[in-house]
Amino acid sequence: MVIEPYLRMPAGGRRNAPADAAERSPAARLDEAVGLARAIDLDVVRASTVPLAGIRPATYLGKGKVEEISGILKDLPTDLVIMDCVISPVQQRNLETAWGAKVLDRTGLILEIFGRRAHTREGALQVEHAHLTYQKSRLVRSWTHLERQRGGFGFLGGPGETQLEADRRVIGERIARIEAELERVKKTRRLHRAGRKRVPYPIVALVGYTNAGKSSIFNRLTRAQVLEADMLFATLDPTLRAVALPHGSRIIVSDTVGFISDLPTMLVAAFRATLEEVIEADVILHVRDVSHGEADAQAHDVATVLRELDIDPEDRGRLIEVWNKIDLLDDAQRMALVNRVERCEPERHPLLVSAATGEGFDALMAAIEGRVVQHRVVIELVLDAADGAGLSWLHRHAEVMSRSVREDGRLAVTVRLDPAKAAMLRRKFATDDGPPDAAVPS
Repeated sequence: MVIEPYLRMPAGGRRNAPADAAERSPAARLDEAVGLARAIDLDVVRASTVPLAGIRPATYLGKGKVEEISGILKDLPTDLVIMDCVISPVQQRNLETAWGAKVLDRTGLILEIFGRRAHTREGALQVEHAHLTYQKSRLVRSWTHLERQRGGFGFLGGPGETQLEADRRVIGERIARIEAELERVKKTRRLHRAGRKRVPYPIVALVGYTNAGKSSIFNRLTRAQVLEADMLFATLDPTLRAVALPHGSRIIVSDTVGFISDLPTMLVAAFRATLEEVIEADVILHVRDVSHGEADAQAHDVATVLRELDIDPEDRGRLIEVWNKIDLLDDAQRMALVNRVERCEPERHPLLVSAATGEGFDALMAAIEGRVVQHRVVIELVLDAADGAGLSWLHRHAEVMSRSVREDGRLAVTVRLDPAKAAMLRRKFATDDGPPDAAVPS
């Protein structure tokens, strides 16, 4: 059974406009919670919203609602109740006692999904770290029936370590070991990232709400076979692939974990190493499911997580909004969406695409290429025909746009590269006639 508790609006009360724009309806939140439950193959026999006048410290729900749900559970073939909210360990214990069933809150449910989806060693470690951190705070539920052990000797011996304290110590030791292992993984990832920086391949990272279609777009861009499915958190571990753009530039596309509203803070912290691919990205594609009724609220949640990663979601020089699943819209909805896009400022125009049909992908590739090369400079230089080492250096450190043989037998080469590497190129290929010619930034 899935329960969506929500606070009733006070009579005559009004929400502030900014909060109202970011809030979802209780029904929409319930649908998402049911989707989360089904993502780990749970059979949802009943789902309902529960209005609350206030939150009770002991049981979260009011006494009458607790008794009402207890009566419902007696007639249902279920032994698990999902509360789509964050409840305290005491509230969880009291509800389990009242209902005679296991109770899982939103944080615990998301952790269960992440535990199922993590396949790499790093992902498994990150999920275990988050799960242990969560469990450590909830040990109040366990071992309460055990008496305190005695320490020391005689009547002067003070109380020894309780089972609760022993469990916390064991969990703390395991967390410390995981953190040490994760630090080694982070160092390896940093080395890989440093290696990619030595090659002129910009990073393009896909971000977005879970089930917005990031993996489908990734597969169409890279012709990869990453799992894509109509479920929440279908993929979790990051995937990177090299892609050639229309005019020859090469990029690395990174598919990352999907975001979700009320994403547990411990998971954001645990997956920060993975999300560094987003932090370090040259271009960020914010993928939105425009066929979803709560698309704007989902975009607000993604922006919140991006800010936690110190990324400005309003930085249009780096971020491109990709509005996906336009194939699911009818003619009227599509026309309304096109009109909405046309009203946007030119630099904020989102791109309308369909990962299912490929519509809009030519414009998407062109936009990515435009962002990738916008700060690069074009340099023309002349090499001796026998300078194979110099030509090889150019291919390793720059994008070779063209090359031709001049009448004197020398090679005329045009390259495009980052300004930071332009000075290095000029020093390396400087001649008695001076440094190579540089064009304006492309």
